[in-house]
Amino acid sequence: MRISSTTRTDRENWRTVYALCIGFFMTLLDTTIVNVAMPSMMTGLNATLNDVIWVASAYLLAFAVPLLLTGRLGDRFGPKRLYGIGLVLFVLASLACGLATSAEALITARVFQGLGAAAMTPQTMAFITHLFPAAKRGAALGMWGSVAGLATISGPLLGGVLVTHLGWQWIFFVNLPIGVLALVLLVMWVPDYQPGRAPRFDVLGVVLCCLGLGLLVFGIQNGEHYGWGQVAGPITITEIIAAGVLLLVAFVLWQASARNPEPLLPLRIFRNRNFSLGNVANVMIGITVTGLFVPLTLFLQTVPKLSPLMAGLVTAPASLMSGVVAIFAGRLSNRANAKYLPITGFVLLAVSIGAMTFLLTDGSQWVLLPSMIAAGTGMGLVYSPLTNISTRTLDRSLLGAGSGIYNTSRQFGNVLGSAATGAVLQIVLSATGDFTSAVRAAFYLLLAALAVGLVVAFAFRQGVPDSVKDSRRASDPGLPVTRPS
Repeated sequence: MRISSTTRTDRENWRTVYALCIGFFMTLLDTTIVNVAMPSMMTGLNATLNDVIWVASAYLLAFAVPLLLTGRLGDRFGPKRLYGIGLVLFVLASLACGLATSAEALITARVFQGLGAAAMTPQTMAFITHLFPAAKRGAALGMWGSVAGLATISGPLLGGVLVTHLGWQWIFFVNLPIGVLALVLLVMWVPDYQPGRAPRFDVLGVVLCCLGLGLLVFGIQNGEHYGWGQVAGPITITEIIAAGVLLLVAFVLWQASARNPEPLLPLRIFRNRNFSLGNVANVMIGITVTGLFVPLTLFLQTVPKLSPLMAGLVTAPASLMSGVVAIFAGRLSNRANAKYLPITGFVLLAVSIGAMTFLLTDGSQWVLLPSMIAAGTGMGLVYSPLTNISTRTLDRSLLGAGSGIYNTSRQFGNVLGSAATGAVLQIVLSATGDFTSAVRAAFYLLLAALAVGLVVAFAFRQGVPDSVKDSRRASDPGLPVTRPS
């Protein structure tokens, strides 16, 4: 069965997007909602800073690693079925998180939460690429990007309200009613699309990818905790990081091997210039967004000693601006000069974070508001256009793989942002004892990531808008796209 705009009305297609975006919102909300609750969790669970950073990183890691696999599982069993399985797992794990009485139990439950999110996320993008022809995809991706930006950045505000009035456990319990609503709408509004193929599974690729990413992030995250020395017996942090890198290199070599009949990561997809560049930029925006709010929310509650609610209010303008701007930016991204949208976004982010490094003082929280508005605007200009530019010229046969790879790159950026800024905070704190200096050092790292993203955005290839090139395909979106990469 092929699902397309020729067999369904626009209203039906958009209802499907709305239904899926509720669950998508919930999974991304949980990437940042824990940040504002970290001090409360440290007190309530008698946990260390490294423990609560792992509460964030465990979710991000479990979210990022399986995305390539869950995209393929959606191809085999149907995206609706896999989304539903992930949704149920996510809600049950959220309940376990709220009931946790130790840092270890909470981290374990967060891993299962991440696995549920990994099963859900690729299916949302897969439905959009199948439901909408390229000429109309920008608007749908604008909604998708708006949800991504709004959820990621609204976490601190919602978390602040819940932690202040109900306790840190409710940042997880809130997922229960949202998840039930998402499940009802899934049954009512989402078609049971079956791609009609049963791809083989690259078992060796899954093992190499999971182990490589896991070891790499563990080494970065826990380096300072172990004094960059021994972890267990003769094993050191350096050896763990090196092993992770080697396994990832082996993963890439296996994907390129002629003996791999259906690789988890089809390397030919990277012949598309915009897709390759877009994934690099996607990693950079992931590093920036996650890496910004982890140290910032900790700073606001540690130095000026704001309540979780007030800390969330300081970051709220970024959430609002990102969600609103992403909708309009998605529609504009069908134009030939769309690359200037993410370029402008990266510049605004760099300016806002650069300004914050000079405004961090004991009483500076409200001085940060203009920077938060600029940061939210910048994120909105990056999210949707970057997705559309990266994927709109892919051959239709590669859209499924492209969805999995693109979501993986964003989540990998989130993991790196959390792990790297967490490591910088601990290193500078142990050396100086000054939390403000530690946060500034983390922001310098983000500025370097934004510089890379800006260079990449300038390198995007431009051309005639898809709305013009694909007008003759709009009546039959199943036709293959044969543009040169």
